[in-house]
Amino acid sequence: MLPPPAPYFFPWEIRPGSQREGASVRTFGRLTSYFPEESKAVLSSQHASSQHQVQVQTGFVEPFNPIVGAQYIVLGELTSAEGGGVAVRARVFNCVDGVDVDLLQKAIRDQRSFFQETRNEPDVNCATTAV
Repeated sequence: MLPPPAPYFFPWEIRPGSQREGASVRTFGRLTSYFPEESKAVLSSQHASSQHQVQVQTGFVEPFNPIVGAQYIVLGELTSAEGGGVAVRARVFNCVDGVDVDLLQKAIRDQRSFFQETRNEPDVNCATTAV
């Protein structure tokens, strides 16, 4: 069963305390390591001058054929990781190698902006008029 619709979070936004445990999220990154015996993978992404990593629990999506160095998109729930960190329990883990990461980031920012604008606009269908 797939998790509910989830907003995109940039890898640098996934950190302890940023979202509640169990929240559905989507994120992306380059697969830098995979540990099949532990059902864990690590995605990384560059932002500004620092490298950010997201731990991914892959138990629900195995077996799969990982391609270390390829771009992946993950959909899943946040869960606690070893050492007090945060991990994504993957429900969907797709290789999207060849995707334009800059364009993906722009699309995520545009989507956030659109949803923010639509939430702030008054609902004309629910407007009441005084008689």
